[in-house]
Amino acid sequence: MDRKYKIPFALAILSAALMGCSSNKVKEEKVKPNPLPKIAQATGLIQVFSQSVSSTDKEDPLRLRLDADNGKIFLLDPNGKVEAYQGKQRLWSKKVTKNGLSSGVEAAQGLVIVGNTKGQLFALDQATGEQKWVAQLSGAIISPAHIQTGRVIVVANDGTVYAFDQETGQQAWTYKLSNASFSLRGQAAPVELDPRTIAVATSTGYVYAIDSLSGMPRMQRRVAVTDGRSDIQRLIDVDGEPVVVGQFVVTNSYQGQVTVLDLASQRVIWSVDAGSATRPEVYDNKVFVAQSNGKVAALDLASGQVIWSNDQLLNRQLSNAVMLGQYLVVGDLDGVLHLIDPNSGTIVGRSKTSGEVRTLRVIDNQLYVATRTGKLTVWQNR
Repeated sequence: MDRKYKIPFALAILSAALMGCSSNKVKEEKVKPNPLPKIAQATGLIQVFSQSVSSTDKEDPLRLRLDADNGKIFLLDPNGKVEAYQGKQRLWSKKVTKNGLSSGVEAAQGLVIVGNTKGQLFALDQATGEQKWVAQLSGAIISPAHIQTGRVIVVANDGTVYAFDQETGQQAWTYKLSNASFSLRGQAAPVELDPRTIAVATSTGYVYAIDSLSGMPRMQRRVAVTDGRSDIQRLIDVDGEPVVVGQFVVTNSYQGQVTVLDLASQRVIWSVDAGSATRPEVYDNKVFVAQSNGKVAALDLASGQVIWSNDQLLNRQLSNAVMLGQYLVVGDLDGVLHLIDPNSGTIVGRSKTSGEVRTLRVIDNQLYVATRTGKLTVWQNR
């Protein structure tokens, strides 16, 4: 059962309770997003691929990412369908389940991996779309799997990490993470820490290192703390994937901190308040963060010192930030892709897709964009 509360829903209940204790004249204050800033001599991106799938609920912050492998693009439809494209040509389309899909796509080693809120994990053949195996987990699957060392590794929403044999789907091991009873609806996907180890972040502000073959834990470190008084104020979920850069692991937590963990000493070398539920970006010894309030900041990787901060996009519900060539790119609630100079923080251009941008990722120097309304696009620099 999916037991993680949706934060918009929780906030609505809290607001309703507070209003119920006050007079009828009390109105909920709505925060307006900043208008788009004016840009002189704006640049933009070129769209090279576009497909539309079913939309997701406005109050459900699922991030249904696309993936690419061997020159092919793989995408899922929340209604239960998976498709493969080469360029703009559709290679195959398969209805995987009647129960819908919710995980985002992982494509590697000849497989396409997707999952749903019923805890079903599906492995498809990349070439044909035929189902190779299916596995049942103990909770909803709302983040992509990760394929490493012959294992398909995925985290259920109840905090259990599963590893399955890549070829047969046989369960190899499980590991139970610490899990908060009240948290954001989200889960960071596992990432490679080294060729034999994965890193998994949790809703309790921890990062775990786990042996991908055996499931044995190698490290457990707290990377986020809070001094909030209420359940909502104490939310410190690490829902964005950790970023591994050499000996450093960079994380970002909701209402918490950007943190850099040194793997050699297994100690946090710096931590700066800059809360976000999205993945940080690291480039040229800078850590870039799109914060929950809409502020975008660049921090020095070695020290955590703020290099620049841009507040022109406040309350625009920003996606994660990524580097595409010479630009830092971030998406917003109106489908605008903002291009930012990574050295100064100046917004230098924009392009437009459709719907609130939920996920950005860069593969082979192309930008993969997924929105809440189901617009899936690929872009490149002019």
